[in-house]
Amino acid sequence: MAQHWQEMLPIDRYTVAASGLLHEYDRKVLTLLYQPLIGSTCFSLYMTLWAELEENRLWSSSNSHHSLMNFMGMGLKEIYEARLKLEGIGLLKVYVNKEDDTRSFIYELLPPLTPEQFFLDGMLNIYLYKKLGKNQFMRLKRFFSDHKVQPKSGYLEVTKAFQDVYESGHPGSFEVDKDIEQLMTETDGQGYVGRQEQDGIQISNEAFNFELLQAGLNESLVPKKALTAKVKESISNLAFLYGIDPIQMKNIMISAVNEDNEINIEELRKSARDWYQFQNQDQLPSLIDRIQPSIHQTHKKEPKTQEEELIRYLEITSPRQLLKDISGGAEPSKSDLQIIEDVMFQQKLLPGVINVLIQYVMLKTDMKLTKGYVEKIAGHWARKKIKTPQEAMLLAKKEHRQYLDWAEGKKTPNKKGTKKQPIRTEMLPDWFDDKNEISSNKPEAQPQKSGKEQDELEMKKRELKEKLKKLRSQEVTD
Repeated sequence: MAQHWQEMLPIDRYTVAASGLLHEYDRKVLTLLYQPLIGSTCFSLYMTLWAELEENRLWSSSNSHHSLMNFMGMGLKEIYEARLKLEGIGLLKVYVNKEDDTRSFIYELLPPLTPEQFFLDGMLNIYLYKKLGKNQFMRLKRFFSDHKVQPKSGYLEVTKAFQDVYESGHPGSFEVDKDIEQLMTETDGQGYVGRQEQDGIQISNEAFNFELLQAGLNESLVPKKALTAKVKESISNLAFLYGIDPIQMKNIMISAVNEDNEINIEELRKSARDWYQFQNQDQLPSLIDRIQPSIHQTHKKEPKTQEEELIRYLEITSPRQLLKDISGGAEPSKSDLQIIEDVMFQQKLLPGVINVLIQYVMLKTDMKLTKGYVEKIAGHWARKKIKTPQEAMLLAKKEHRQYLDWAEGKKTPNKKGTKKQPIRTEMLPDWFDDKNEISSNKPEAQPQKSGKEQDELEMKKRELKEKLKKLRSQEVTD
């Protein structure tokens, strides 16, 4: 995986460009509609780059990333990660030029969607609704809306047409010499300063298996000609947003075919949303229902060892899906999802790290997610800036004794000379190997359990190990 220092260095220079004029109204759209989704760091980076553009111009002067770090008071890694998020949400394009040992970048700022585009987007509006809730979402919708301009009762339009006001001159007045004609048409490779509206977020069609979808279509129910380019774009977005596979999408498409054997995109979106809410107790998806970001995935190639298989599984599985897999396919409880969602937003832990946290905590607390315990470990990992599953695993091994104390409610370590409390037998994840613990101290004594308790404990441990092993093998096969 490429690290941020492999992608750019403080001495690398950049120039800011804009694809069109950015307006003052864009600030409100970015602040109120985009900021809740991308966070304050990304918002700050966009505004800082925007500030480098002179008024009514499309290019800035050159600057170094070291200066940008000083302006924002941030490290290069934070700026790089914020840059990636701006790229992903369609607010930034990046171009790089490599000459010898130097690199220079062009950061092209893209305007945000208009409020109408945003609230009809089909993806961003769903994520914003999930993030803010109904009341705040409707408040923003009202903020960016107003009554349409239309004649009031009793008013009659009397606007004159062009031809009613102007008349054309005689043919000779249109004659121009060739030099003037060339001057009027040539551009010298430059473009006019203006504004071009931004396109919405589009998931690549390659992310969805259209071949499998078309193979399962019944021509009499859904004609293949109904799969127009616009319909395919909508299918790709909906499949990403709601996690719909080609088999499920086929049934959703059937309900969206109209009397002209065409697919009504609005009906398709409604059917996909209804399907997801039926599957998830009327909930809508959120941005946190995502997998480990590509930049923080370390095993992108075919896993070769059991540990690599586990790490790959944790990286390509969302926390909600992990909870579902552990419980044998049952949907996670609302309280469990709320705990995970709060931790991801408040502590800003990545999905792969959250997956390690879920596995570790559930195996140590009899398959329960205890809010206080989860938050305490999550806070520790956030302060340690843990970004990958491997880092989380290593820290869990290193701090195992401390986490045991937290689980048992201990606030202070035993004073020297006092009797140590016995440590109970713990169920631990597959990746947790006592031989790899940093501390060489061993517990003085283990409490004796009855034969029945030991059998139940071992059986529960074997069942979970087999379940996780089966899930990992399925992921690799897929």
